[in-house]
Amino acid sequence: MKNLALRFTALAILAFSILCARAAVRLPNVLSSHMVLQRSRPIHLWGWADPGEPVTVSFHGVSASAAADNLGHWSVYLPPEPAGGPFTLTVSAANTIRLDDILVGDVWFASGQSNMEIPLSGYPGSAVIENGPAEIRNATHPEIHLLHIADKSSYYPLDDIDAHWTLCTPETAATFSAVAYFFGRDIAQKEHVPIGLIDSTWGGTVAEAWTSLDSISADSSLMPVFASWAAITDRVADTPAVEAAERREDAAAKAANRTPSRHPWHPDPLSWQPAGLYNAMVHPLTPFAIRGVIWYQGESNSALDRAALYQRIFPALIADWRRNWNEGNFPFLYVQISSFKSSPREDWAVIREAQRRTLAVANTAMAVTIDIGNPDNVHPADKQDVGHRLALAARALAYGEDIEYSGPLYRQAVVEGSTMRVYFDHGGGTLVAKHGHLTGFEIAGADHRFVPASASIDGGSVIVSSSSAPNPRYIRYGWQNAPDVNLFNSDGLPASPFTTEETIPGP
Repeated sequence: MKNLALRFTALAILAFSILCARAAVRLPNVLSSHMVLQRSRPIHLWGWADPGEPVTVSFHGVSASAAADNLGHWSVYLPPEPAGGPFTLTVSAANTIRLDDILVGDVWFASGQSNMEIPLSGYPGSAVIENGPAEIRNATHPEIHLLHIADKSSYYPLDDIDAHWTLCTPETAATFSAVAYFFGRDIAQKEHVPIGLIDSTWGGTVAEAWTSLDSISADSSLMPVFASWAAITDRVADTPAVEAAERREDAAAKAANRTPSRHPWHPDPLSWQPAGLYNAMVHPLTPFAIRGVIWYQGESNSALDRAALYQRIFPALIADWRRNWNEGNFPFLYVQISSFKSSPREDWAVIREAQRRTLAVANTAMAVTIDIGNPDNVHPADKQDVGHRLALAARALAYGEDIEYSGPLYRQAVVEGSTMRVYFDHGGGTLVAKHGHLTGFEIAGADHRFVPASASIDGGSVIVSSSSAPNPRYIRYGWQNAPDVNLFNSDGLPASPFTTEETIPGP
């Protein structure tokens, strides 16, 4: 009995000690060694400690203190810093945290679906990166640091991520977004400042999954996203049976020496949950200052029953992120989806037009990629040009360089008798038809029935006509999933597909 009493006493003392011990001060994982802090902005540092516990942060000769609130949250701001480093940061409370190799420069947040997600090493069997092995071998860049967010969905906003900053080496770059890497490499070489790249991507995802519930629920026109989500969840139970049937069909086709039919893609239901990816892969980063966003997504919103809504959800996403980061209208640079045959069940032209019209949102730019797609593969291999065109846009919008960063963009069309003349912005004064005469133009009368048209360049404009539309009213260009188009400006950048109709036509 005496031994038992002693054991109970020891356990009680241990439990009391644990209860009385002060909890260690803690930082979110985005604040780690090797991180890049945004230059010329107040430096926000935050974390958790015991309620009321004083916390002191020291960085580059400056200190600030705060006490944790009743929930154990603390937050401090340090003065802005110019580009530089490496520096050390210490956080002191009941314990001390030391972070090393911290750079101050520009932080870019890269997000979207598979064409932004595809790493330098590619997707085995389905996607390769042009010259990928050589790019990986040469991916040692001490001035570039990387943060790769793991795929995750949540029903509610999270406050942390399962990732830490790393150096840019062949090993880390191989599994990092190729587009983001090429973008960051270009910016680092041109601007001569440290670059932090955050890769928060998930292949095959829809825009509404990356948008907060606050923003979706605030716009009644976005309510169809919940009906789409309900339809997806209703089909989840049937997916195993459907996939088994597809495998049997494929086996029968091969046995009969026939090419198996292409089956519909089955999305991961968690990745399509409205706001799910925002909650887990965006919200935890919003207290961390950034220079801007690069975005490549839209393919998964192209289904006939979803495409028309993209003109609402995409601008809402941009406004949502800007509001939640609370840094004003930071540059939001995005890629227009490329060229892919897809299927009659999808309308890529509608998505491209929604993306083009989103340029009406302040401080946005669009990298057109219609010329570097692969009609037979949804994942084109040329990610170098994608990153380069995004970098051109950043150099113009974010860094103020006087350079051309966009291909021709539709501005205005006027009727001239039985023809129509189209004017463009970003035409460079002279338009160019690559590889012969202009292709891809269609024309229509008041009935909106488009027919193929002949087109010719006249300086900075294009004249379009067809004998089948003697009283023309509308023009469109590149209005197919995988169009044959060849209009460029003198800087070698392709024109965006477009329609002159006031309302984006439904599929």
